[in-house]
Amino acid sequence: MLVKQVMSTKIEALAPTATIRECAVTMHQLGVGMIPIGQDGGLIGLVTDRDICCRVVGAGKDPETTLARDVMSKTIAFCFDDQDCKEAARVMTEKGVRRLAVVNRQKAIVGILSIDDLAHSSHTLAGEVLDAVAPWPH
Repeated sequence: MLVKQVMSTKIEALAPTATIRECAVTMHQLGVGMIPIGQDGGLIGLVTDRDICCRVVGAGKDPETTLARDVMSKTIAFCFDDQDCKEAARVMTEKGVRRLAVVNRQKAIVGILSIDDLAHSSHTLAGEVLDAVAPWPH
């Protein structure tokens, strides 16, 4: 199964000057756990629900004044929309992430692939990724 068949297309890139509160509200509205951060038509980072919890709330920063650029993950793990889900799962495992930005061959962001999305193609595949990236002992 191809990534584009299971990925979420509910994406909305925010500017690096968006506040963390804006990021959280947008995630809530879209029902996603990651927001792309874009500038000048390009993807420059990602803010995840974990970034908000650990880098903002856990660090005692104010979500009303903390900007996306100050806490975003700058290393962007991605896959292509026309790749097989098994290849995307390999990328998740190698990068130790639960979500990937999905880009087309022109490198424009077209979606987000999560472990939940992978489970639609294969419960076994999603489980293997979870086992590989889970931060807690089993």
